[in-house]
Amino acid sequence: MTVQKGQDLPMGRPDEPDGRAALFVPTSAIKEETLTAVRKGAAIVGFGNHDRTLTIYYESNRFNEPTLVKWEQKARKAFERLLDNLPTTSKMTVKMEHFEQVGYVSAKGIIIRRMEKLRGWLEKSDALETAPEAETIEWAPPPPPKKIVADD
Repeated sequence: MTVQKGQDLPMGRPDEPDGRAALFVPTSAIKEETLTAVRKGAAIVGFGNHDRTLTIYYESNRFNEPTLVKWEQKARKAFERLLDNLPTTSKMTVKMEHFEQVGYVSAKGIIIRRMEKLRGWLEKSDALETAPEAETIEWAPPPPPKKIVADD
C-alpha cells in the first residue's frame, strides 16, 4: 500500500510563531514497535524532512492528566512541545508510509481535513469519545499578563 503525500505537508520545524505542523494518524503499514511507542489514541503532530521521513511528536496522556483527556488537548500539548523543541521521549523520525496526514495544527488551533480517518484511528484505539466534535478548533489566546502595581 502506497500513501501519497500532498504538496501541503509542512516541511521542517515551524520556525514562525504562526507556523503550522501536520496532524497524522497511523496507516496499516505501521510497524508494531512504532505503534507500541506512540500508543493507541495518541495525537500525532509533525513535519516532513527532506530525506522523505517524518519527524513526529505525540501525546497519549500516559499519566492520565485531567487536562489531556480530549484528543485536541493532546494535539495542542504535542504541538507546543514540537514548536518549543523541548526534550522529550515522545518524539521520533519515521517512514512516511507509516503515517497519513489528516490536518494541521498551529498556535491558533486545529484544522482537520480528513475527519473520517481521525475518527477511524480513535475508534480502533477505543478512544472515540475523545474525538473532536468539529473539523475546526480555535484556541483562545492566552490571557494577558497581569499588571503589577507597585505600592507607593
